[in-house]
Amino acid sequence: RLMATPGIAVAQAKKLTNHMAEEACMSLKNAMSLLSDFDSKVAEDIIKSENEIDMYEDKLGTYLVKLSREPLSLDDSHEVSNLLHNIGDFERLSDHAVNIMASAKELYDKKLSFSDQAKSELKVLIGALNEVLEITTTAFQNNDVALAENVEPLEEVVDKLSERLKNRHIKRLQAGTCT
Repeated sequence: RLMATPGIAVAQAKKLTNHMAEEACMSLKNAMSLLSDFDSKVAEDIIKSENEIDMYEDKLGTYLVKLSREPLSLDDSHEVSNLLHNIGDFERLSDHAVNIMASAKELYDKKLSFSDQAKSELKVLIGALNEVLEITTTAFQNNDVALAENVEPLEEVVDKLSERLKNRHIKRLQAGTCT
């Protein structure tokens, strides 16, 4: 029925994509929290969320493709195109959440641990990632281009920080101060 009023259909698709963004963001944050405190209930929630987000990507993607064939205003056509790109990105975030959760479970199951230094560095990295997630999600949901422009410089900082921390961690592994 919504196809008969494409403007409303686009708005509903955006609403569902916003929900998908929130779900992916929360799932990733939850996964990162498992690195310091594994909780099997949270791990189950991440898997449920991944399944839900996969379903959203599939059904919403199919819906958006059908919607793109309808006569749309230029703005609505642009929005549909953006949504098609973004749902894939949000689905990828939930995939990362599952991967992080699996790593956290492995650490927990094998009783491996980080040194205090590694824990401290990981906390800094997770804080930076959470900030990027918040800004990205807010910018997407509010269609705030100015806010979105803040993401790229932060992403570069996270990339450099991640590389430095990885190198330090390798040295700790080699020295036997981390397992």
